[in-house]
Amino acid sequence: MPHREALLERTPQGLYCPRGDFHIDPWRPVERAVITHAHADHARGGSRHYLAAAPSGAILRHRLGQKMSLQLLDYAEPLNLNGVQVSLYPAGHILGSTQVRIEADGQVWVISGDYKTEGDATCAPFEPLACHTFVTESTFGLPVFNWQPQHTVLAAINHWWQANRDLGRTSLLFAYALGKSQRVLAGLDPAIGPIFTHGAVEAVNACYRQQEITLPVTMPVNSVDDPRRFEGAMVIAPPSANTGAWTKRFKRVSRAFASGWMHIRGHRRRRSVDRGFVLSDHCDWPGLNRAIAETGAETVWVTHGYAQELVRWLKDQGCDAHVVEPRLDGDRTDQDIA
Repeated sequence: MPHREALLERTPQGLYCPRGDFHIDPWRPVERAVITHAHADHARGGSRHYLAAAPSGAILRHRLGQKMSLQLLDYAEPLNLNGVQVSLYPAGHILGSTQVRIEADGQVWVISGDYKTEGDATCAPFEPLACHTFVTESTFGLPVFNWQPQHTVLAAINHWWQANRDLGRTSLLFAYALGKSQRVLAGLDPAIGPIFTHGAVEAVNACYRQQEITLPVTMPVNSVDDPRRFEGAMVIAPPSANTGAWTKRFKRVSRAFASGWMHIRGHRRRRSVDRGFVLSDHCDWPGLNRAIAETGAETVWVTHGYAQELVRWLKDQGCDAHVVEPRLDGDRTDQDIA
């Protein structure tokens, strides 16, 4: 196999392409940042110029400010940066999430960002991309993580809501405000009852609706004066809202949490909820292995989560795999780490 000079290297600011002079998801301010998606551990403020996929524009401006210097590309639209061809392809993680494909000197690298291979109604589905080197996350990179089909989980959420409504209870479901909440909302049956949202969720809903993502009618919790209106209703809120100060407005309530981490015994108890729904916007173990194989990559860089474990497995399968910590200081920043 001919030796190829790496198109990416780690720096104190994050993954850097020297040839193209840009960083991907830098965690410190840089001159040019290519952003895979709008979650806070991938899109940070302070950089001079940003490049991202067009569907993520409204969310990034909501998070990082309307005056940010932001260039948007359609999926698969090529852009030449100092001789490196950059193009963005769907990652299936949240609205606007992207894989970054870079090509120079006959090499193709793909940086996956966060991704999942099961499609959903709120974002473009993941597209496998052939490449020489694939940079993959491994948030759930252990064989124990094996998700049920999302329609099964969403049906269970609706059943839980229906049962609570029949008892006059409020169904309070905690889910990340960006991505997970909208995925849950898109799967709810509005015939069961009214749907209310925390302000953080409602603000992101507006960004999704701007991109013509279909969501059911929702009402902000803080627009309601009579607490009786919450009886039998569904309330979607971020995990940070699970405090007495915010939840005391709901008189009879059943709490649940939607996350891949609900697959692990003990996480539901630590979250102080009655029910856990295993629903993740990241790949499970079979999804990771399938996605990696479909790239045909000669080399795999593994980052986030259970990187050591996934690399050992890949090496056992004859793959040239390496752990690449997302930050040189070793901090784990993935937003799903509980």
